[in-house]
Amino acid sequence: MKILLVLHSVLPCKTYGGTQRVVWYLAKGLATLGHEVGLLAGKGTQCPFAKVHEINPELDLDRQIPEEYDVVHFNIPYEIDRPHLNTFHGDRNNTAPFPKNTVFISAYHAGQFDSDTYVYNGLDFEDYGPVSLNEKKNYFHFLGKAAWRKKNVKGAISLINSIPGARLKVLGGSRLNFKMGFRLTLSPKIHFHGMVGGEEKNQLLRYSKGLVFPVRWHEPFGLAITESLYFGAPVFGTPYGSLPELVKEEVGFLSANPIEVKAAIQNADAYNRQLCHEYAQDCFNHISMARGYLKLYEKVLAGENLHGHNPKRASILKEKFLPWE
Repeated sequence: MKILLVLHSVLPCKTYGGTQRVVWYLAKGLATLGHEVGLLAGKGTQCPFAKVHEINPELDLDRQIPEEYDVVHFNIPYEIDRPHLNTFHGDRNNTAPFPKNTVFISAYHAGQFDSDTYVYNGLDFEDYGPVSLNEKKNYFHFLGKAAWRKKNVKGAISLINSIPGARLKVLGGSRLNFKMGFRLTLSPKIHFHGMVGGEEKNQLLRYSKGLVFPVRWHEPFGLAITESLYFGAPVFGTPYGSLPELVKEEVGFLSANPIEVKAAIQNADAYNRQLCHEYAQDCFNHISMARGYLKLYEKVLAGENLHGHNPKRASILKEKFLPWE
C-alpha cells in the first residue's frame, strides 16, 4: 500500500512535540511492515524511511497531494475526493461536526464525539535507549506543558512538597514564566528542566520513581504516560479522559482526591517496574499503531466511510477545570 501522511510541522521534531512524534513513528511502523510511505510535511523535513514532499502553507492541500498514493492520512479535519482519513489529536468543546473518516486516539476520546473509532498512539521504544529498572530511583517527575493550568503542575508540586524526602523534576516548564512570574514555589525539592526532549528527557525518566500526573481535564491520550511506564515508572494521576484506559491497577493509581494520591505515591516502591515496562512496550508500540491504522486504510480503500454520520460532541463541557480536592 502507498500511504501519504500529511502534517504541517517539520519532522523529526527537536523537542517534545507529541503529535509530530506520533506521525513520525506511524510512518516508521508502516515502512517496517513493508508499505511505501510518503510525508507531506514542513520545510526542512528529513526522513530515512519515507519519501518527503515539502508542504506549501500558501496552497490548498488538494493541489499538493501526489497522485501516486493509494490513501491520504491527514492530522487535521480535512476531506478530499479520494481515499483518505484524518486523526484528531486534541479536544474540541463545541458541537461542530467532524468529517466521517475521522479517527480518535482513545476509546474515551472517541466516545466524547459519538464514535467508537480510535487507534492508540504508539512509539518505537528502541529509540528510547536502555531502561534501568533495578537501579535506585531518587525522585518523581511531572511531564507535560506546565504552562497549561489544566495539566495541574501546581497539584503535582503540592503533593511532593507534602511528602517528607520526596523530590520532583518538572519536565515541560521553567520556574520563571513571564506571565506568572516565579512559578508556584522556590522549594529546593522541585527542579524545573524546561521543554526537554531526546536523550536528556529519557535520562530523567530512566531514574524516576513515578509520574505525578494530576491533570484537571479529559486527557485524550497522554504520551507522558506510556513513556513513563516504558521506563518502569508507575503513574499517579486523576481518573479523567483516557487515563483509566491507559493506567491499569497494576501500573498506577488514579483518584481526584489528593490525600489518596499522596498515599499511593508514598507506596511507589510496591509497583512492579518490570510489569510497567512490559505493559507499555507490548500495548503502545508503533507497530501496533500502524496495524490499527492499516485496518482503517483498507476500509476507506474499499469505499467505506469510517462513520455513517459526522461525529460531533453531544454536549458542551461546562467545567473549565475538573475536580482536584
